[in-house]
Amino acid sequence: MVIGLASSGVHSNGFSLVRKIVAMSGLDFDAPAPFSPVMTLGGALLTPTRLYVRSCLRAIRETGAVKGLAHITGGGFTDNIPRVLPKHLGVGIDLARLPVLPVFKWLAEQGSIAELELLRTFNCGIGMIAIVESDAIDRVTEILTESGESVALLGEVIPAAEEHRVVYNGHLDLTW
Repeated sequence: MVIGLASSGVHSNGFSLVRKIVAMSGLDFDAPAPFSPVMTLGGALLTPTRLYVRSCLRAIRETGAVKGLAHITGGGFTDNIPRVLPKHLGVGIDLARLPVLPVFKWLAEQGSIAELELLRTFNCGIGMIAIVESDAIDRVTEILTESGESVALLGEVIPAAEEHRVVYNGHLDLTW
């Protein structure tokens, strides 16, 4: 199975595009963030990257059921997930289960970014993917949650479909 651990925001990826979108929006970095008015736009975009080491190590050590981890960095889901799988395997991701953070909804709207480009450029709200044995999904989720993570079941491991190793089903919820 494929589970996702929530990100804290943009993390460190796609900032060339972020800067272009902010310029197009006409907002200054010290303006209130449209998606989080209690923060400045610059402060919201620079929310520190969430680190997953302790929670993931705990899940690995206590269950032995975590078979792969992919940090969702540059290249997004499309490029990072296949790196932790054998060539004959891929993943099916249910996009409706992906908890898209408001910052990504705003970026998508302001920049008129297509869904597949969002998934290739940004983490969209998921900073780490774990590939987990299906019979241990509840235990791994419990450990990660106890460790402070927000966890979403996103999909499953499937046979690879030629070069398409990440197959998306449904659509992201980009309304805000």
